[in-house]
Amino acid sequence: MSAEASVGGHAADSAQPAGSLPACHGADEHRNRGLLGSKYVKLNVGGSLHYTTVQTLSKEDSLLRSICNGGTDVTIDSEGWVVLDRSGRHFGLVLNFLRDGSVPLPEEHRELDEVLKEAQYYRVQGLIQHCLSAMQKQKDVFESVCRIPMITSAKEEQKMIATCRKPVVKLQNNRGNNKYSYTSNSDDNLLKNIELFDKLVLRFNGRVLFVKDVLGDEICCWSFYGEGRKIAEVCCTSIVYATEKKQTKVEFPEARIFEETLNILIYENGRGSGPGGLHLLDSRGPGSSLGQSEEEGAVGGDRRVRRIHVRRHIMHDERGHGQQTVYKD
Repeated sequence: MSAEASVGGHAADSAQPAGSLPACHGADEHRNRGLLGSKYVKLNVGGSLHYTTVQTLSKEDSLLRSICNGGTDVTIDSEGWVVLDRSGRHFGLVLNFLRDGSVPLPEEHRELDEVLKEAQYYRVQGLIQHCLSAMQKQKDVFESVCRIPMITSAKEEQKMIATCRKPVVKLQNNRGNNKYSYTSNSDDNLLKNIELFDKLVLRFNGRVLFVKDVLGDEICCWSFYGEGRKIAEVCCTSIVYATEKKQTKVEFPEARIFEETLNILIYENGRGSGPGGLHLLDSRGPGSSLGQSEEEGAVGGDRRVRRIHVRRHIMHDERGHGQQTVYKD
């Protein structure tokens, strides 16, 4: 009789704690058996505390719904907090999405990627698609922006040109590299060359790589590259003699520069390697003007570089109309 009472008393003691514990409360730590019997849930996500309802957590077929219906075991501490071993930085955003069906996302790409990782962990498909759509929009915006790399050495520049799959137009623009004074129109022509460079960038952006060199040896010189090698060069600088002194003159051969830019487009997507590529480059267009000289220098095999010098070493001055022009040998 006493043995039966002892056994019965022991069974009653062991059954009592299990029956007295609610879904979200317990002593020390134990596993949940489903939270559907409770209306409210206390969540401790990496030390960040959140108080919400089972209805909110069950809105999507996610890990949180599985926790509520007992499909996934979680740890509940002695104070009734469901402990999730995740960072709580973006968990409030996950909860707000479940509550409202949409939520403002961070604009910074790194934070957006963190939210996506949390949404994937909790298997909240709606938030996953929301993050992916926002990332695609950011990618579209970034692709439409013109990126300008900063080159700090001639070696870097040569490597970039040699490995570029697009035709390359380079403008050397170093006004300070001059030991003589400039003629009266040189500054205006120098600015016109720079403005033409900017216009060509806008017109052929995406098809041609444009490089501006402000530390080179030339005051104003255009270079045109295809398949990593120089195809043509237009030098806009010359030395002129005005009375008893030398001056540096900058020209603006707009038509010739535009012509050479169009010429290197045949190297787009490797088309310049074809049998008609060199023939097209050897032909002079209607933009060739008087006062220009062309030189060819071998760069390997039969490939040559056309160097166009605008009025190089012409002897005259640029005094106003009615004044005497002096020529010197």
